[in-house]
Amino acid sequence: MSRERTSQARRRRTWRAVAGVAAGVVLVGGGFVAANAATTDNTKAAAHFAVDKKATGTAAVVSAANAFLNTLDSDQQAKTVLDFTQANATAWSNLPCGSSCRPGIQTGSLSDDQLAALQNVLKVALGSGKDTGYEHVIQTLKADDVLASAQGTSSASAAPTDATSAAPTASPTATDVPTGVPTGTPPSGGPGGGGGYGSGIYFLAFLGTPSTTGTWQLHFGGHHLAVNITYKNGKVAGASPFFTGVEPSSWTDDDGTTYSPMAKFRDGLLKLTGSLTTEQLAAAKLSESFGDVLLGPSEDGNFPTTKAGVKVSSLSAKQKKLVLAAIHPWVADVDDATARQLMKTYERELNQTYVSYSGGTGLDTQGDYVRIDGPGVWIEFVCQSGVVYRDQIHYHTVYRDHTRDYGSEFSFS
Repeated sequence: MSRERTSQARRRRTWRAVAGVAAGVVLVGGGFVAANAATTDNTKAAAHFAVDKKATGTAAVVSAANAFLNTLDSDQQAKTVLDFTQANATAWSNLPCGSSCRPGIQTGSLSDDQLAALQNVLKVALGSGKDTGYEHVIQTLKADDVLASAQGTSSASAAPTDATSAAPTASPTATDVPTGVPTGTPPSGGPGGGGGYGSGIYFLAFLGTPSTTGTWQLHFGGHHLAVNITYKNGKVAGASPFFTGVEPSSWTDDDGTTYSPMAKFRDGLLKLTGSLTTEQLAAAKLSESFGDVLLGPSEDGNFPTTKAGVKVSSLSAKQKKLVLAAIHPWVADVDDATARQLMKTYERELNQTYVSYSGGTGLDTQGDYVRIDGPGVWIEFVCQSGVVYRDQIHYHTVYRDHTRDYGSEFSFS
């Protein structure tokens, strides 16, 4: 088998074939097993990794987290369970910078069974149905594989800084690449220069010990993704910051399936801004221009002191519903019960919420930008020119909460 076909097969193993493994897992109760009790025979370990099917909410996430940890050896566990410190919690990025800018164990270093257990953690924490966080995460990782292929490199050539990791996954088949091929010569070095793209270069960390009584965080991400969910005393205390982006914005896979991971985010905003009258658009227009989100990585707590835009209290009842509908895709990237609670909070705060934009409202041109800013909710969506697919627009977006980021554990003032 050629090296190219081998790398393709490895990539499919990482985020496709393992779904079958996950489906076949026996789900039973289990707690954290000490490092010396974890077997290095991962096939044998898979027979023992298990989750309590009766558990719900945070208990189910804890059970899934412990099941994943039980598939790891002591060194892998040490990379995965880290202290819940401000430095670790805020270590996320939108850049393809591997483990140099984020903590945790790398997906490309895991066996099929371990990867299946990791996927189960995400599925339990984010929801497994249509338009859920889990579905969005998987599609985001698929997009990164497409991007790696279009860049003309494999994930393995990205040389992740985690020296103990196995070679991460590599390029998809040619038919995975979107019809609109990249335009121009990609830049060398940096985010677009062959470094860090691919589903094998994502990282999972538990900051603090997963528990239904303590405080800890599920921290998962890589290029174009940062999931930060903080648990406190058995409940979700914060589902933000949540960063996501995508390039290309859509593509057709080799099985004929078309993916558009951020269409639901974009389309809700388009319906909202499309409903605004000429006067409302004038009130919503920002004087600043934006090349990226304002509150991305390393911008914790830097919310503008003054809200800007059109106040939602001045909108019609129909438009208010569109604001809530526009917010929902970001909030839906967590478990259903938490999402419902957050949406109720944001609905109560709706009249004190503002909608604003910069550039155009079509969300199809460099610099098009939309923001929703309330007492709690903060959402930004921006269009950027493609880095690899230079004839296309790619998206960045971030969801934060003025009071609930990182479960309100840190002060950034």
